[in-house]
Amino acid sequence: MTIDVKDASEYFRGLLLLISMDRRITDAETVLMKRIGKALGFERDFCDNAIREILENRFIVDEPPRFSTNDLAMKFIRDGLTLAGADDETHHAEVVWLKATAAKNGIEEERFLQAQERAVAGGSDRAARLEVDDLTR
Repeated sequence: MTIDVKDASEYFRGLLLLISMDRRITDAETVLMKRIGKALGFERDFCDNAIREILENRFIVDEPPRFSTNDLAMKFIRDGLTLAGADDETHHAEVVWLKATAAKNGIEEERFLQAQERAVAGGSDRAARLEVDDLTR
């Protein structure tokens, strides 16, 4: 699936917001975010700076992203669920925010819950494959 610059920016911004919700960023989250940034075509330095500065960035808009297609929004949600569990602790705020993202993009709660069940069932192997791996710019 092809992703344009606007959607790619929303994808990365949204996942940055997600990892910052518990006010700490783990090594596992950092590794995944760098992988996601690279897959979306962002420069390494940009990704490193964004990850490092997200907790102090008061100017970033914290509302859920809106994507151009529901398919892309579902990819984002599945990657978000994977990222939320990367620190072995999915926080309530992360799930609430991802549900809000689903609602904003017209995704039914049932589809969200199915994605959440699959993410939990994936266990420690869930990050082996990310949805972003299928996106091209």
